[in-house]
Order: sequence, then structure tokens, then C-alpha cells
Amino acid sequence: MAHENHAKTLPADLSAPAFVDVWKTRATIVAVVSAVIAAGLGFLDGHGLDTDHVLRAWLLGLMLTFGWSVGGLALLMVQYVTGGKWGLLLRRPLEAMSRTLPVVFVYWLGIAIAVLYKKLYLWAQVDGSNPTDVAAALKSGFINEVQAHAITFKRPMLQPEMFVLVGLFCFAVWALYSWRLNKLGLLRDADSPANTPMWIKKFENISGPGILIYSLTMTAAVIYWVMSLDPTWYSSVYGLLFLVGQGYSVLALGIIVSLSLSKAEPFKTILRQTEQHDLGKFTFAFVMLNIYLGFCQFLIVWSGNLPEEIPWYLDRIRGHWGIIITLDFIFHWLIPFTLLLSRDIKRNKKRLIRICQWMVFAKAFDLFWLIEPNFKDAARNLHFSFGILEYIAVPTAMVAFWIAIFCTRLKMRPLVQTNDPHLAEILEPEHVHA
Repeated sequence: MAHENHAKTLPADLSAPAFVDVWKTRATIVAVVSAVIAAGLGFLDGHGLDTDHVLRAWLLGLMLTFGWSVGGLALLMVQYVTGGKWGLLLRRPLEAMSRTLPVVFVYWLGIAIAVLYKKLYLWAQVDGSNPTDVAAALKSGFINEVQAHAITFKRPMLQPEMFVLVGLFCFAVWALYSWRLNKLGLLRDADSPANTPMWIKKFENISGPGILIYSLTMTAAVIYWVMSLDPTWYSSVYGLLFLVGQGYSVLALGIIVSLSLSKAEPFKTILRQTEQHDLGKFTFAFVMLNIYLGFCQFLIVWSGNLPEEIPWYLDRIRGHWGIIITLDFIFHWLIPFTLLLSRDIKRNKKRLIRICQWMVFAKAFDLFWLIEPNFKDAARNLHFSFGILEYIAVPTAMVAFWIAIFCTRLKMRPLVQTNDPHLAEILEPEHVHA
């Protein structure tokens, strides 16, 4: 048995290391360059700015950053309810993710404005409450009979005003929880360690109902923002798929940040191989749950073979989309699942970071498969255009800007909560088999 050298006291300076500013600078440069490329791509088709593909790509960027911001808030509440040493490593990154919510709100405003100007969504372009408008759209071939029926039947929900009101309500709820938990986190830091049990109880009482409220509001948001792109589609597990997907991507990003921070103090002291391995196992659990839910939904629809359900999958399988769904299965599920089975990989910092980086890319790829086939020109018709490249440029710019803001938020607080009950345990020397 060999003992690994491990500091038993925290360093005096618990602030984020200087290289976080380097991350911020690089992210800002990437954001600017990608935005310029995205603007250039929009004019390459020769018919003016291709706003359609810009908006579709903007939606992908929104969903990716929304998953980190609100998903980070949700995982923070899960940690407060369950406890565990992993929270000491991820709490500050998760708090910083939750405080990027204003950026996500600005991104959402872009989609809300598009809806008000009758863009992106079929139900925004066709007034379901006006039979004449529906009949004209049906006669022109803009929509089919099934879409006409769905738009008319769902009109009380699918209308621009409701889209905006529900979105504002959801953001208000998330902002309230983000503000409250972050404020209490600072008050807990300033309080005596003797009051830690009281703080644990307080966070549990807030976070328990908060997880339920998050689940409901997040489900409402993804139904409006993504599911309603196809007004004929419905799924009872749609919100749950996004909930698990957010855990998948938030853990991946959280591990990347934590392991990268461990190159310097204070994470160099508190990040042990044991907790790193635990985070890898936690991520593996979300990968498995992601596979289970996605495959079960497909299997149920395939076995039922109902005319009102199968078109959604046919739009994403036929016309060469079968290549994309095959790659999605390999990228999003098979590769992370296979690699995270390895104990050695989960205990190797560089390899675990690479897997998590791949998972972030795979999540974006999966969102492309979910979003693009909803549109008439793309359903069962995978084809290349300069507009498709917006799915790279626009989300890259949005994600890079989000990362720059995240780095700013990360530097605003000490990276370690000193009155955490697990701190003494995580500072103990680690025993490793020779």
C-alpha cells in the first residue's frame, strides 16, 4: 500500500487561478470570429441574409446554453438535497453556471422576437384562430391537413402571446431560485461552521420543492421552444429527455472545469482521484439513463406504428437522415458509454476531460438532429447548403460568449466553501494501491 502525498490544509488564497482570465479572453475571441463567420455565411446564398437558418442555429445555441445555466441550477439543488463530497468540487462552478441566466434570457429574446414577427414556428406563421388564414395556408401547400388540424386545435397554447408569457414566467422562477441560492451561499460562507447543520436544512427545504418546480417549468419551456417546431408531435417523456440531457451536458462541463482548475490551487489540493472517479461514475449513470429514455421512446413509437406518431421519426431517418441518427447514436451514447466503462479512464484527468469535451459536442450534434428536420426543406431531405453551416458558426459564437460570462462569474467567489462538512474528509490523505 502506498500513500499519495496530499495537503491537509487549504491554501490561503481560494480565489480562481489567473488562467481563468485566459479562458475568458480566448472565449471572447472565438465568439467575435464565429459571429463574423456566421454573418458572412448568411449572405453566401446570394438572396440576402438567410434568417431562417440563422434562427434555427440560434435556437440550438439557446438550448445548449440554457441546458448549462438552468441545468446547472437544477444540479446545484440536487446536490443540496443529496449531499456528498462531489458537491464541494462542483458547487462553485454550478453557482457560476446559474448566474449566467441573464445571457440565456437575452438569447431567448431573439427567439421571442422571431415568434412575434411570425418566424421559425409554423403556428406563429399561420393564425389557427382564423379559419381563412388556415384555409389559405392549406391551399397554398404551406401546411398539410394534419398540421392545419394541430395548429387549430392547439391554438389556445400555441400563440405568440402565450409563448412570451410562459417564457417570461419560467425565467422569473429560475431567476428567483438562482438569486436565492447564490445569496444564501454567500451568507453561509460568512457564518460560523457551528451553524452548518442549520444551513444544510435550509438548502434542503428550498431545493426539494425547487427540483419539482424546475422540472415543470423546464418541461413547459422545451415544449414551446423545441417540441412545438412540429405542432403535430407529442411525447409524454419529452421534458424528461431534456432533463436527463441537461444532467448529461452539465456534468460533462462541470468535470471539464473542475479538472482544468486542478492544475492550480485551491482545486489542486481538494481534487482527489477518488472524487474524480465518483464524478466519472455519476456521468456514466446519466449516459445510461439518456440511452434508456431515447431508445424506449423510439421502441414504443416503432412498435405502435401509429400514423400520427411515426412521421416524426421518418422525418429524421429517411432522406439520408439515417446517417445522422446513426452518428448521433455513436457520438451521443456509444462512445461515452464504452469509454466511461473503464475505471482507468475515469481516473485519468486528461482522458476524462477529452471524453467530457466529446460529450458536449455530441449534445450539440443531438440537438441538430432534433431541430433541423422539423422544417419542410429539411424533413426527409438531408442536403448541404451554406445555411447548414450556420449550425456551427452561430452556436459556437453563442457558447463562446456564454463561456466568457461564465468565467467572469467563476472569478467572483472563492472556489471552496470552507464550512462544508465534507471539507475535512476531502483533505485526508488518499490511499492508493501500488
